[in-house]
Amino acid sequence: MARDQFQTLTEPMYYTLLALGQVRNGSEITSWVSQITNGRINLAPGTLYALLAQFLENDLIKRVDADKKGKHYILTEEGKTLLKEEVERLKLLISNYEDNFKK
Repeated sequence: MARDQFQTLTEPMYYTLLALGQVRNGSEITSWVSQITNGRINLAPGTLYALLAQFLENDLIKRVDADKKGKHYILTEEGKTLLKEEVERLKLLISNYEDNFKK
């Protein structure tokens, strides 16, 4: 099941899923991720398309369209749930840090 395989997300995984909160194609995902991370994360085509294939296989995203600009994808409900769970996990990490390192 996808839950086991995606128990924790890498940053490229996280940002790719986050980008697919709206319909985007590969180049739009890459541009958006670079923009939102101020260039800190640049998805190479091989990395991006491997992630998209993995997400498709696990029903986290679905292909919604294909045209001259490429294939377009969006999150499924399962993908939205996984992304929300990851955000909650990250919030817990921050909370644990703040609780243990208060000034």
